[in-house]
Amino acid sequence: MKLVHFDDFKLGVVRGDAVVDVSAAVADIPHVGAHDRIAGLIARFADYRGKLEAAAAAGPAIPLAGVRLRPPLPKPGNIDCMAVNYMEDGTRKEPAPLNAFQKAPGAVIGDGDTMVLPDVPATIFEGEAEMAIVIGKRATRVAAADAMSHVFGYLNFIDGSARGLPPAGNVFFQMKSRDTFAPMGPWLVTADEIADPHRLRVRLWVNGTVKQDFNTDDMAHKIPRIIEWVSAIHTLEPGDVVATGTNHRGLSSFQDGDLVELETEGLGRLRIRVRDDLKRTWSRETRLDRQNQGFDTPTPQLTGKYAPAKG
Repeated sequence: MKLVHFDDFKLGVVRGDAVVDVSAAVADIPHVGAHDRIAGLIARFADYRGKLEAAAAAGPAIPLAGVRLRPPLPKPGNIDCMAVNYMEDGTRKEPAPLNAFQKAPGAVIGDGDTMVLPDVPATIFEGEAEMAIVIGKRATRVAAADAMSHVFGYLNFIDGSARGLPPAGNVFFQMKSRDTFAPMGPWLVTADEIADPHRLRVRLWVNGTVKQDFNTDDMAHKIPRIIEWVSAIHTLEPGDVVATGTNHRGLSSFQDGDLVELETEGLGRLRIRVRDDLKRTWSRETRLDRQNQGFDTPTPQLTGKYAPAKG
């Protein structure tokens, strides 16, 4: 099942290129907003699945092209993001140690929304293509062997980053948790629709040009180990998001006016725009392009505020 929020955060089920409003089927879930209604639905999905299927079969189909899509999880309780969790096409000799960081729930945007680049002295702005896990039931110190039973579903996730901010050192909070830096969607796909989450093609386009193209089979620490590790640190609740990391070799600059599209096999295509009121520019080369040219430094900023002085 593909669950989506649309227009004024109606809950919908996607059928082909249309959506059916199923909000009435979940009206009795206690909530103050769409964020805790979807979390309540995920926690009690076995009780509601039949109602949703019946509502989706009976209700009128509304063309997706005629609605405004919203984040499928408007404000998750937790957004945990794995760091350096790919083998980078076999170029890493061994997996990096397990590590992660959190993004602010308020950073979430959805399909058709805009990532806004802030007025800060970042060396470059990037967005990482990722497949994210959505937790289906409470997970505390879960063994890897039991971890997949805690997965409700999957969605596309872009990890926005403002690289190189001062002071040097651990700057994950100000690099990762900025407003609009957590695009996700266009919908949430239940786990039963994905035969093997470790064999999915992930692609990211910038203005129609493929920049990232990798497979989740290159993941260093697999989903069961990720859940085991994260749930040993803090309890995961229904509706929490765990992003599984990216292959960094295709990362490139995000700039004003860009159309960014992310598609993970089976999860639909997420589209966002980028806005930079400072109109800064960078070369369009990827990290791999830089490496092939013999550079181990980020793509330099070319113009605009904070661009290095030429001399």
